[in-house]
Amino acid sequence: MEEKRIAVAAIVIDEQDAVTEVNRVLHDYSDMIIGRMGLPYRERGISLISVALDATPDRISCLTGRLGQIQGVSVKAAISKK
Repeated sequence: MEEKRIAVAAIVIDEQDAVTEVNRVLHDYSDMIIGRMGLPYRERGISLISVALDATPDRISCLTGRLGQIQGVSVKAAISKK
């Protein structure tokens, strides 16, 4: 069984129409979310979300992969080594 890791995912939303879908995906993975912080940057028309995670690398990859498929969304994750 794969060991859980701590990670942080940085999500940049360039198209406001994508916000609802991003929140839907995050809800689908809510069991692995430790916390999240969202920052709407209205002057630039973008939203920034950081999400702290506790999950296996495979599940983290599944989450970031689903988010990355949404048009107008960029996502990167940093995962702990232990």
